[in-house]
Amino acid sequence: MNFAVHASAAERVEVCLFDAGGNQEERRIALPARSDDVWHGFVPGLQAGQRYGLRVHGPYDPHHGWRCNPHKLLLDPYAKAIDRPLRGAPWQYAYPLGHEKRDLHIDHADNAAQAAKCIVVDPHFDWGDDRHPDTPMEDSIFYEVHVRGFTRQMPDVPEPLRGTFAGMASEPAIAHLQRLGVTAVELLPVQAFNDERRLIELGLANYWGYNTIGFFAPDPRYLSGEDVNEFRHMVKALHAAGIEVILDVVYNHSCEGNHLGPTLCFKGIDNRSYYRLTEDHRHYMDFTGTGNTLNASHPAMLRLIMDSLRYWVEEMHVDGFRFDLAPAIARNGHGGFDHRGPFLSAIAQDSVLKRAKLVAEPWDLGDHGYQVGGFPQGWSEWNGQYRDRVRDYWRGMEGSLGDFAAALCGSADVYSHSRRTPRASVNIITVHDGFTLNDLVSYNDKHNEANAEDNRDGESHNRSWNCGAEGPTDDPEILAFRERQKRNFLTTLFASRGVPLLLGGDEMSRTQGGNNNAYCQDNPVSWFDWSEERLQDPLIDFTAAMTRLRRELPVLRQPKWLSGRPDHDRRRDIVWFSVWGKEMTGEEWTNPAVRCIAAVLDARFAPPAQDGSRQSVLLAFNATGEDVTFTVPEATGHHGDWALRVYTPEGFFDPEEARSLRANDKLELLAHSMALLTQPVEE
Repeated sequence: MNFAVHASAAERVEVCLFDAGGNQEERRIALPARSDDVWHGFVPGLQAGQRYGLRVHGPYDPHHGWRCNPHKLLLDPYAKAIDRPLRGAPWQYAYPLGHEKRDLHIDHADNAAQAAKCIVVDPHFDWGDDRHPDTPMEDSIFYEVHVRGFTRQMPDVPEPLRGTFAGMASEPAIAHLQRLGVTAVELLPVQAFNDERRLIELGLANYWGYNTIGFFAPDPRYLSGEDVNEFRHMVKALHAAGIEVILDVVYNHSCEGNHLGPTLCFKGIDNRSYYRLTEDHRHYMDFTGTGNTLNASHPAMLRLIMDSLRYWVEEMHVDGFRFDLAPAIARNGHGGFDHRGPFLSAIAQDSVLKRAKLVAEPWDLGDHGYQVGGFPQGWSEWNGQYRDRVRDYWRGMEGSLGDFAAALCGSADVYSHSRRTPRASVNIITVHDGFTLNDLVSYNDKHNEANAEDNRDGESHNRSWNCGAEGPTDDPEILAFRERQKRNFLTTLFASRGVPLLLGGDEMSRTQGGNNNAYCQDNPVSWFDWSEERLQDPLIDFTAAMTRLRRELPVLRQPKWLSGRPDHDRRRDIVWFSVWGKEMTGEEWTNPAVRCIAAVLDARFAPPAQDGSRQSVLLAFNATGEDVTFTVPEATGHHGDWALRVYTPEGFFDPEEARSLRANDKLELLAHSMALLTQPVEE
């Protein structure tokens, strides 16, 4: 093994070798060479499975930004495996907890017996004929899911595999994904992370995993054994099923917290290089709300991030990344967001990463941290404006129509200025952070009491609507209304231009009991419920039908903007109509009370489907509290029958079951409902 550690202030760096159980330190090897700020050395004879850690000798002087403490065993930033889950405990701190000087006083107690150890891994793996599915972004359907929560209660998965990468790769798990028709799983963080000591003391855990410390190591919580190749087997199985793997990655901060946080890796190796520090050097800049921000503008940290990303693509065969709090990574040396800064520039020129899907969560907590629409070409973004606009419309907010229409068309007002296409918009209605779809239509207020923060945590302005009762109810009218609203949201999502993201479990009405911040709930609050009742939820079939319909209708997923302007044959790619079947007027667009609208998307502006057919789409929306009668509009070149494929009060209809309508026929829409109709067209 060759070891190399960037430690600019170190006086000596030691590799400590441990026995097979990781309990007894057997040997220390001082790295013999230093090239600039990198300490390195070759150790012959090591085998896969060898446990090791690092000790860094150097200054412990928090007032000047140095926190070296050789009494604390540290993780190798480039470790490919870690031997145990990290759980917050007093041994993780480089200063004695409770001391009057706090972090200014060094702790001389050795923690090697308790500390997690790195593991030497065999890099060889037989990928066979594995291939990236390479699904075009505009054809993608993302499914955001937690590895543990997805299969933890799945009865057809063997007990030892539940909640693991092997469980995700199991036949029952993949069968569900294929039934839904999703093209990619977007996995909540799977890189090694630490549970905060506060949560451990409360009997909770950092379930989501946004507390990373090992950027190359799969978290051991998700391994059924000790072999990190289990992750590779999962990727290979998902690829064989045509499903891509997108990793949610956290390069904006680490689990080491603020100046009073634990010391597990970066702090004790080279604190001033790896983190953004304030002018007093003792404290940390915090654009993330976690106590620290990693310094991606420093060459050492930037190199580590880029090496990590390439490792997951080249060695683990993942297909892309969703970057948590991406503006924090994209800040320059002065702390400002910079779309030409070190991180985004490094990504743009990288020959390996250019083939990966890159998705930003385009906000952080720092100044100018809200960057929806601010990322450069080649990037897609979680579109928070899409979420807000669609939620506002379906809860009946006045003045929401124009923004809703823009969202439906791919959010050109957000992305076209940077010459990006609708592929830039990853359309979200619900994600892990917030209400599930079921809770979005069942609660007006968050109910986070189980998080032990007196319900202060989580978003208070959810743009949700309980449809008449807070939480569970037996009222059949409210229950029917909620089901209609779920179908409204899902139909809107899959009929919108851009890339739809489905929150895992929304297809079976997964509930968190109104908890909109279940980050610490590693229990049935967050786990999927695979009971027979949930498996019989008709929403599963409805969701599958909508993904299938989206694949059948290229007009819904074109990677170009709609203009509404006539071509030489007076055809338009989209035309908007009022309930009267007449084109919308400027007065109607600006009237805040108008919340009914219809649109015709002309299939002649899109390529044919796989079977060679072209089908135009008529969408009709009623977000008012009254039943409304629409007149089916006359649209240029559309003279045949329209087939009613989706009517949200009732559900989805196959073509042979669909009701037919023609221009000037009447279409009844109940309050808060929508319809989707299709019509074959010819050139």
